[in-house]
Amino acid sequence: MSKTTRSVLHKMAALGLAAGILAATPALSRAEDAAQPGYQGVPRTWLWNPGFNEVFDAAKYKKDPPYVIGFSNASISNAWRVAFMHGVEWYASQHKDVIKRLIITDANDDPTKQISDIQDLMNQGVDILIVAPSTEDAPDAIVGRAFKSGIPVVMVDRKVKTASHYISFVTASDTAVGRIEAQWLAEYLHGKGNIVMLPGVAGASPAEIRIRANKEVLANFPDIKVLDMQYTNWNPATGKSVMAAMIQKYGKQIDGVLADSALQGSGAVEAFLAAGYKAGEIPPITGGDIARMYQYSVQYKIPMCGIDYPTLMGMRGLGLALDVLAGRKVPTRLEVNTQIVVSKGADTLSVKGDLTPEQYVSPDAPGDLAPSNGLPAGYDPRTFTVDYPK
Repeated sequence: MSKTTRSVLHKMAALGLAAGILAATPALSRAEDAAQPGYQGVPRTWLWNPGFNEVFDAAKYKKDPPYVIGFSNASISNAWRVAFMHGVEWYASQHKDVIKRLIITDANDDPTKQISDIQDLMNQGVDILIVAPSTEDAPDAIVGRAFKSGIPVVMVDRKVKTASHYISFVTASDTAVGRIEAQWLAEYLHGKGNIVMLPGVAGASPAEIRIRANKEVLANFPDIKVLDMQYTNWNPATGKSVMAAMIQKYGKQIDGVLADSALQGSGAVEAFLAAGYKAGEIPPITGGDIARMYQYSVQYKIPMCGIDYPTLMGMRGLGLALDVLAGRKVPTRLEVNTQIVVSKGADTLSVKGDLTPEQYVSPDAPGDLAPSNGLPAGYDPRTFTVDYPK
């Protein structure tokens, strides 16, 4: 650990973080460097949470390294998921002294395959299981069987529906993402107008929680009408085709687009451009995570609000898994810091940006870059490679 990293972590400790959070914090990188612009404190969703986070004592799972770790990933079907996996691989490469093997499976967004993947990881005798489930429901039973058989389980990014089937959930607040983006859009439209909703994958916990949070906010704005809502699978091409159909049906009636991620949000922008909309004509839109969305916002003068769902939670999840195997106390929910990015001059009464798109993403950055990746400076998803224990 570098001297700079130790210094920052000691400062974080002084802020009174819950037990286990520091131990699960990877070496800081460009995305978390205190010298960088934007919000760099502890997760605000943790500070403002009126509830209390429980701590799990993992003493009974303590064993000597090196460990065999199983990672059941929902997929690498989009740019976010690729950066998420890269973070896990990179973190494993930095901890070869305690990791004997990291076995990664890819369910290709197929719940049935993921159930088979998890069973295979159990058969291989993994010491701990990290799961990013394809849906909340389908993998729930097999995850529960793994946990009851004595294999500790950590959820990352998404969770299964039964909380007693895992030790901890590593995430960023989907409720906050849904609330903040909906509140910004409603206030930007001065509480009146027609919008369309473009959520992610049906049945995936982040998408469903964000929809619920969206609707909670919109209930306070009776003059905001939702014209349509269609799932997009967090896929730019699907976002484009769904948005194109909505433009054909509703045209200029659409005053705003509530997308829960830049993955489909960037596709929606491309649909407007294909429909003949010029710079400055595309309605306000939401959705963080991916550089292309921020670049489009600047290039085509689109008012936007994005809340990043940091891919660095993958490496945090692996760090927490190592803590479990070391027998430490860990939080049952570990949230990661995120940035609120709002177009220049588009702040509203309730939602102020930490950064503008220009400040957050370079115009020449790879369009598929996930800015909150936690990886070393110079990370490029197109060329990334790392030697981790397989």
